[in-house]
Amino acid sequence: MKNTMLRCLCGLMTVLLLTGCEKALVDGEDVSLDGNVILNLSIYDQIPFSTRSVQDIALLSSRVNVAFFQDGTKVKTVSQKADDASFGKVGLTLAEGVYQVVVIAHNSSGSATITSPEKVTFPSNVVTETFYYEGELTVTSAQQTYELQLRRAVSMFRLELTDELPAEAAKIRFYYTGGSSTFSPATGYGCVNSRQTVMIQIEDGQQVFEIYTFPHEDNDVLKITVTVYDINENILKETVLEGVPVTLDKITVYTTSLWGGGGGTSSSAGISMTAESDWAGTITYP
Repeated sequence: MKNTMLRCLCGLMTVLLLTGCEKALVDGEDVSLDGNVILNLSIYDQIPFSTRSVQDIALLSSRVNVAFFQDGTKVKTVSQKADDASFGKVGLTLAEGVYQVVVIAHNSSGSATITSPEKVTFPSNVVTETFYYEGELTVTSAQQTYELQLRRAVSMFRLELTDELPAEAAKIRFYYTGGSSTFSPATGYGCVNSRQTVMIQIEDGQQVFEIYTFPHEDNDVLKITVTVYDINENILKETVLEGVPVTLDKITVYTTSLWGGGGGTSSSAGISMTAESDWAGTITYP
């Protein structure tokens, strides 16, 4: 009788130990996560032929910000960087109840500011590759694990130069309107009319440049001014691109020769472009 009771007690202790601790495998090491809420984060990506795949979040982003809201009030936030041992896996303790959770994965220089499920901003209003999740979680006293799959939130514009930039070219500036630098996870789209500026230091031999925006709907239109500077901020070349189509989760590619027509300022309207993406397929414009 005593042996039977002892075996039952040992079995109960084993169950309690197993259910009270969540183990996450990160870079070959076991990472213990505490709390009654465990979030395992991954990203839905798309590759050619529209084949959906789930990617490790660390392959596509360097920062994660998470916010929990209850009755419109932010009650908890979590920030992670790529060098954190548990990056992409979040463990925390919350009181029982229903929460609205917002997850933002991105590559900004600092943390995203999640003001509400309707408003997320980024350092210096610079948009990078960004993914998100927004939804409700029902939290109980027992530990629960949630598998959250994030979706891409941005459109990309890629400038591909067919000619080499001159040796004195030091920086290239993209100034663009028509998109948004503020994101609404609740809608999945940009929520302000922004004037975005991205300055890129030119590396030796660089001929491809990429910028991002949050479109206001699936399809949006940008006006982009591209300016090349020397080290003293003198303008070497400036080109204005009108009517640039961008589509959520797709890349708009513009291939051109900036110096093909000589120096100075030029303007291009109704340009011919292709919008292609290893993310979500290929479209042609116009």
